[in-house]
Amino acid sequence: MDTTMVVLVIVVFLALAFDFINGFHDTANAIATSVSTRALKPRAAILLAAGMNFVGAMMFTGVAKTIGGSVADPAALDNGLQVVIATLLSAIIWNLVTWWFGLPSSSSHALIGALAGAVFVGAGSDKLNYGGFTDIVLALILSPIIAFVIGYLVMQLLKVIFAKRSPHTVNKGFRTMQIFTAALQSFTHGTNDAQKAMGIITFALVTSGQLSEMEVPFWVKLSAATAMALGTSVGGWKIIKTMGTKIFKIEPINGFAADFTGASVIFSATLLHLPISTTHAITSAILGVGSAKRFSAVKWSLAGRIIVTWFITIPITAVLAGIIFKILF
Repeated sequence: MDTTMVVLVIVVFLALAFDFINGFHDTANAIATSVSTRALKPRAAILLAAGMNFVGAMMFTGVAKTIGGSVADPAALDNGLQVVIATLLSAIIWNLVTWWFGLPSSSSHALIGALAGAVFVGAGSDKLNYGGFTDIVLALILSPIIAFVIGYLVMQLLKVIFAKRSPHTVNKGFRTMQIFTAALQSFTHGTNDAQKAMGIITFALVTSGQLSEMEVPFWVKLSAATAMALGTSVGGWKIIKTMGTKIFKIEPINGFAADFTGASVIFSATLLHLPISTTHAITSAILGVGSAKRFSAVKWSLAGRIIVTWFITIPITAVLAGIIFKILF
């Protein structure tokens, strides 16, 4: 086995490790509200999320192509494999740090920021596709704003529709419906998040000459989907606690509104081939729903910490990827 193939194997391993970590880091996205309202028991919720993540990951590749070709042209990089290694190490480190502190940060931000930083330092500023990078960052910024607004409006509509119903009856019905929205949200999470590792692996295959274009091979789809599902099955209890209990006291009707909103925004982005942060979309939906319930019910200090993490992720992972590239190569 020549040196290029050895490095490529390392890249695939790191990409699947990132996907596995992304799975347990982002498990909370899909199931935090259903667990907190006791619509699902924790273990059942995690198994549901793992299964639906796998199904969603196997069905789409548009986001993978965007990830793999919009930030830089892999065929134009002489040291593309080294760039990808620095990218993945930076994103993995940041995901583990934010998981340790229980902060629902974005794996998407981490990966995009790290890739941009690694390309800038490792290949030169002229190799960075600023237009494609800007489009992705714009989608990452706008999606949580859209999710917040839609979550607020959905919750206001539900309040009007069920204003005269017994709260006990309403919550009982929505607790059952949360099982379906948790499944839907897990599916949409797989359609968007798992494709990011697929895109990075395909990027590496193109830059190493193993592929001639950004078409995701079946084995890449299957391995990334499996890694995501296995990671999801581990569960990210610290982030589940943050999203499910610490932002505001979630009732089944709130959980349904947040899950439906998050799934709608994520799937719309997938159909547009845009990699967005599932974490941001779902957390923002929860914040929007909480604001509609009662503005003062939301613990804005915690929300502020989460938002700060969102904004610092791209620059930190970009710098970290540049440093890692310099140290290793």
